[in-house]
Amino acid sequence: MTTRQDTIWEKFLSPVFRLLIDEKALREYNDSVDWEKECNYIRRPDVITPTYYSSQNFHGIKGGYLTSGAAVTYDPITQYVVPPNETWVRQGLIDAVRVQPRRILDIGCGTGTGTIMLKRAYPEAEVIGLDLSPYMLVRSQHKANEAGLNINWRHSDAEKTGFPDASFDLITASLLFHETPPAVTVGILRECLRLLTTGGQVLVLDGNQTTMRQLEFLHNVFEEPYIRDFSAGSVDAWMGAAGFEAVQTQDILLIHQVTSAVKPIINGETAANKNVRTYTPYNTGLQGFPSPA
Repeated sequence: MTTRQDTIWEKFLSPVFRLLIDEKALREYNDSVDWEKECNYIRRPDVITPTYYSSQNFHGIKGGYLTSGAAVTYDPITQYVVPPNETWVRQGLIDAVRVQPRRILDIGCGTGTGTIMLKRAYPEAEVIGLDLSPYMLVRSQHKANEAGLNINWRHSDAEKTGFPDASFDLITASLLFHETPPAVTVGILRECLRLLTTGGQVLVLDGNQTTMRQLEFLHNVFEEPYIRDFSAGSVDAWMGAAGFEAVQTQDILLIHQVTSAVKPIINGETAANKNVRTYTPYNTGLQGFPSPA
């Protein structure tokens, strides 16, 4: 699948965003970092980058997220393309948490904005941010250091994380699945099911699929190779296909949506008749489990 070269992004929006962001400051930051050296600290040689990720442009960036330019420009641009306010929208995911997490995995964490918010909301929990791009993870680490937060960053494929079964009480994915093919989305959700403790919760924040189906013109605004497949699909259905129960989607201002689901309870109980709000994580023996990064 090839990416359009005459997108509205290239013709109009890219010049507009250049007026909104401080390019000089971004360039100075980019030049101050030895990206390859820092990426080598976090890059895992056993991670094979899938073709769907490495062969596409995302958000008008040649080479997608596997560049330092993507890591540097992601935050300044995202603050304008997640209306009405990126922090409010991401807070919608945190407000939907219904477990008491001791260990949280944020998949497709990008530059770590949502991961940092999770750590602030649950300071006693171990929080791990996972992404395929070591460049994005370097930026995440810088932001966490500036915030004085201890967060682990994991370079990995979300379909094959390498973590043991039942390692996490809460798994989140923000603004990820509109950038993955549906088959990959289901594969990632199946991996989430494996990684969750019994009764653990998964939360997915993304664009509102119902609204996106009614706004076809938006599909041509940004270089998003899989956004049509996402808008035509259903996160609820993908959750069910992966084996989750108690699937619920809540709209956020008709622009975004948060989908929640839980790993089915043992002994024949269904998640639907379990009081997930007062759920206390099982003892999964995580004490002494090595940090991922």
